[in-house]
Amino acid sequence: MPRPLPLFADRTGAGLKLLPLLAARGFDRPLVYALPRGGVPVALPIAQGLHAPLDLLLVRKLGVPWQPELGFGAIAEGLAEPLLNLDIIAHTGMTEEMIAPVLAAEKQELARRAALYLKGRHRQDPKGRIAILVDDGLATGITARAGLAALRKQGAARLVLAVPVAAPESIAEFQGLADEVITAEAAPIRFGIGAFYQDFHQISDAEMLEMLASHP
Repeated sequence: MPRPLPLFADRTGAGLKLLPLLAARGFDRPLVYALPRGGVPVALPIAQGLHAPLDLLLVRKLGVPWQPELGFGAIAEGLAEPLLNLDIIAHTGMTEEMIAPVLAAEKQELARRAALYLKGRHRQDPKGRIAILVDDGLATGITARAGLAALRKQGAARLVLAVPVAAPESIAEFQGLADEVITAEAAPIRFGIGAFYQDFHQISDAEMLEMLASHP
C-alpha cells in the first residue's frame, strides 16, 4: 500500500491549518495546552492566533519494551495513577515485573521535563475554562487520553482535542472522551503520524525552550 503524501510542511504549518477551524468556533477565553514535545509547535500558532495563554500538559507514554511505539499506558501530571490499556497488556503478555521499570523510567523523565520546561513559567488553571489540548496527530491516542483525563480532573468546563490528522476510528472513540474533537484531516494511520509531514524531526529540549519563551 502506498504511503500517504505529506499534508503538512511541518508542525507549525499544521497548527496554522488548525487555527481557522478553532477560531471559527468562537471559544470564550480558551486555554491552549500542548503535549510536549511534538504538540508545542502545533499549539504555538494556535495560541497566538486565538490570543490565548499557552501551557503544557506533561504526559509520557508507557511503551512495550520490545516495541516502544506501542503504548500500554501513559502517565500525566495531575493523575495519581497511570492510565493503562488492559487489552494491550493482555495481548503482549506484559507482567507487573515488566511494567514497573518502564513506569519508573517514565516518571523520572516526566520529572526531568517538568524541572526544565516549567521553571519560572506561570501555570494556567483550567477550572471552569475551555481547555484546548493540542498534539501533532492522533493514532492510538494513549497520551491524549491521559492528557484529557488530567484536564478533566483539574476541573476544565469543556475539553477540546485539536490535532492536525487523526485516524477515523480514533476520532469516533475520542468523541466520548473530549467534548469536541477538531482535526484538519481524517486518514488511516498506517505508517505513523510522521508520514503526513515533510518535516517531522524530533524536537530537542533547546527548541522547546525557545518556543516556550516566544509565548510566555
